[in-house]
Parts: sequence; C-alpha cells; structure tokens
Amino acid sequence: MSNQIVVAGALISEASLLVAQRDRPPELAGLWELPGGKVAPGETDEAALARELHEELGVVVDVGARLGDDVALTPTTVLRAYRVTQTGGTLHPNDHRALRWVTVGDLDDLAWVPADRTWLTELRRVLGG
Repeated sequence: MSNQIVVAGALISEASLLVAQRDRPPELAGLWELPGGKVAPGETDEAALARELHEELGVVVDVGARLGDDVALTPTTVLRAYRVTQTGGTLHPNDHRALRWVTVGDLDDLAWVPADRTWLTELRRVLGG
C-alpha cells in the first residue's frame, strides 16, 4: 500500500502569509494551518494543491517550490508543503472558520496545527524574518 500524501500551500503575498483556521475535526478546530488537502490517486502534488485551494479558498494558484521537509502525520500519511502564488479567483473561507494574513512577527503567536509547526523556520526565512 502506498502512502497518502497531503499537500499544503504557503500562499505568500508581499511579506504576508495566508493562514486558515480549522473548523474540524474537533481536536484541531480553532487551530491555524496552511490550507490544502489530500492528493487523489493519479494526481500530482501540484494538481491536487491547486484543486484543493480552489475548492477551499476560491483562488487560482501557481504551485512553486517545495517548502521544508515532509512531515509524517501517521505511519502511512505524509504532509508536504509548497509555496503558492495566487493568480486569480477571490479569497473566501469555504472550508475554514477564518482566514488571516500574518507577517513573520505573528508566526510564533499563532495556535498552529502541530504538524505545520515543523515549517516555522522555513516560513520565517521566506517571509524575510
């Protein structure tokens, strides 16, 4: 059995990063994350991330370079982040409680989903901190 890949997008505009507040499951509700979702069979990471961000946020994005390392969520599930740039659409929280633009100084103060904390060093670097 192959691993399930989950992709997350670091949407950066100027020196701000878009973060999304989880609405579910209950143990993660209220925590902040980089938005994204599962890669479907036969789909590339990039296609999955573009699809998920369109579904969840209403935006059209270009998927860029990898950000940081893979994070093991479970023995069979891996989380992977990419930098993304918005090229169209209008931002709207279709699947999240809230969306927020944060700067490098805000990163440490957010209540992050535990897995996404792994990328804070990389995020600081790309946001110019």
